[in-house]
Amino acid sequence: MAPEPETMPISVDFLGGLDTLFSNKTSHAISLPLLNPSDSSPANVGFLISYLVKHHLKHPRTEFFVQDDGHLTPGILVLINEADWELEGEEECELKAGDKVVFVSTMHGG
Repeated sequence: MAPEPETMPISVDFLGGLDTLFSNKTSHAISLPLLNPSDSSPANVGFLISYLVKHHLKHPRTEFFVQDDGHLTPGILVLINEADWELEGEEECELKAGDKVVFVSTMHGG
């Protein structure tokens, strides 16, 4: 059996209704592997998104969070330690222990 990968603690929040996709919980304490197992690169936001889909997304309608290509659905704002992810490199932004990542849906039905 393979050894468990080293992990780092990060905080992930889902706002604007996204919590309904993740067990109706707004805040999650995640133990994210330090390295992406597919290529051994340091964990980044793109890896976090795929990790969340695989391990934490409990709703059958995954398209509310990610598109078929694995990228976030348009209309979701991402903050990394309170900064817009567009300023941090988006999916390529490397994560560190203790980081806080917030996903906010800006799409509202009516």
